[in-house]
Amino acid sequence: MLAFADPDLDDGPRTDRSATLRMCAVTREVKAVGALIRFVVSPQGDVIPDLKRKLPGRGLWISASRVVVAEAVRRHQFSKGFRRDVRVAPTLAADTEQLLAKSAVEALAMAAKAGQVVSGFAKVEAALGPFQGRSGTGIAALIHASDGAADGIRKLDALARQNGGNRGESAEIPIISALISAELDLALGRANVIHAALLAGPASKTFLSRSQTLVRYRLAGDDKIAGIAATNSE
Repeated sequence: MLAFADPDLDDGPRTDRSATLRMCAVTREVKAVGALIRFVVSPQGDVIPDLKRKLPGRGLWISASRVVVAEAVRRHQFSKGFRRDVRVAPTLAADTEQLLAKSAVEALAMAAKAGQVVSGFAKVEAALGPFQGRSGTGIAALIHASDGAADGIRKLDALARQNGGNRGESAEIPIISALISAELDLALGRANVIHAALLAGPASKTFLSRSQTLVRYRLAGDDKIAGIAATNSE
């Protein structure tokens, strides 16, 4: 249940008994915590995102959307929510996006260390081959650099669609293009990575979750925000 003395602020970092729902301080919508970002105030008085929901102090929750975080900055929502003077970087929405991308890169690096990533066009093509799945190693996702050449992306996407059915898989292989080539290079420890295949495993699930959060943050809008902005703009 949502029974808080202060509906905007939590009582501290999450525990096993923490609420699974919170209210966005901007839209006033109640959402699952996975659809929001927790912000706290550092000892220096700066508002910072707490992506892992573990930093000390009371937290203010904002929808995981660049549009909504930018609106929170514009409306001085953090000072209102924390009920004190705080420092809020005007670039907070973009800074939060960078941290989400960094988190996805770190998760992909962990998956690679666990042997759950293959990279390079030829290796990815082979991994997507119609007989590769018989060994029991499934493809959890196909990864492309967002700045990669369209031709190679089209070829591998078509192969994934074609051979996904050949393996009897229940759904199409997810295709992720949330990171640029330089970020893939950093995660995989090699140069000029454009294509990679994520193999099924525990570490790959973490990367999938973080990359999906990054994509939602970039793309999610909110009709209520558009209405609020129109109403408040002079």
